[in-house]
Amino acid sequence: MLESDMALHLRRTSRRNRPITIAASLTAVLLAASACGGMSDGPSESAAEAAKNCESTTKVRVVLQWVAQAQFAGYYAAKEKGYYAEECLDVTIQEGGVNIVPQQVLSAGNAEFAVSHVTKTMVTREQGADLVNIGQVFQRGAYLQVAWADSGIKELTDLKGKKVGSWGYGNELVLFAAMKDAGVDPTKDAEIIQQPFDMSLLLRKEVDAAQAKTYNEYAQLLETKNPDTGELYQPSDFSVINLQDAGYTSLEDGVYARGDWLNEQANQDTAVKFLKASYRGWGFCRDELDDCVDIVLNAGSALGKGHQTWMLNEINKLIWPAANGVGMMDQAAWDQTIKIAMGGGVLKGVPDSDAFRTDLSKRANDELSADGFDANGNSYTPETVTITEGGR
Repeated sequence: MLESDMALHLRRTSRRNRPITIAASLTAVLLAASACGGMSDGPSESAAEAAKNCESTTKVRVVLQWVAQAQFAGYYAAKEKGYYAEECLDVTIQEGGVNIVPQQVLSAGNAEFAVSHVTKTMVTREQGADLVNIGQVFQRGAYLQVAWADSGIKELTDLKGKKVGSWGYGNELVLFAAMKDAGVDPTKDAEIIQQPFDMSLLLRKEVDAAQAKTYNEYAQLLETKNPDTGELYQPSDFSVINLQDAGYTSLEDGVYARGDWLNEQANQDTAVKFLKASYRGWGFCRDELDDCVDIVLNAGSALGKGHQTWMLNEINKLIWPAANGVGMMDQAAWDQTIKIAMGGGVLKGVPDSDAFRTDLSKRANDELSADGFDANGNSYTPETVTITEGGR
């Protein structure tokens, strides 16, 4: 909702990769249409205007987990609205993809920042990469396991003996940890089926349960027409196991940098500027949902406006309200994420105390608050989004 080292959602193939062949015609169209991924580094008019006040600019790169979609809306908004430029930053946004793993790009020094999940990134850190969480944007998790309403699958223990879809590429880590903790060994007690980045296997009943995120694949189901009724599927047609509600909240999208890069004070200052502008972007997307969706669409997303509107509304729920300030790590949520990962055998040990730091986000929050920005969003309320066929 883990994205392999690439994100979690109606996944599409970037132009660097061969398109995935999928039987469902609608999905195939979306996949083909999405072959426009790449870099976003052209300045908007507002950004160019903001940059005029800078004596010099600092170039930085941020690599995402997947292609342009509302999951990353705040970064695109920060660039389009000129927030990065106001901080004298020249930011290149690099899309992720099946062959683009943010943690690897970051650890290799090919980006200054990466957007990734805690569990995946800590696995990479345990393998020797000095990656540090500097801003935990998503305060809540979004993983679902979805089955048909008449399947008899209501909770994790019901997955025993079933065909369970999983995207793989690292996205299985939280699911497997939750299954193991519930007494279902995914290597022995269930048949794990490689799931394409859509819901086609579930719709064709080739798996008993499929992986989904609240903000993407679940919406795909509801955007699909039921051939028996001619109407769109309804929530009552499905049985949904929400891993968060089941006690397996695992922190997802956060901002990471390299520890050695952060050793320089100038780079810490750059990181604060990046976080400050990014958080402003997320605030814009919280307060101006429709305009933010348009920014995402203009960034090259092939998914329709209806789907992106659903996605951004659900993404906002993961970020706001932010009790301690946007991007601030909650120690209890971190501890639970690590506990789940270790209990499932995903991590061997507890990451050291340098695995995340809150001082940079705190500085960003303090500066934003001084400028009158609502860094907590305590009054935030989600919008009601109307489902459209095919997410149009």
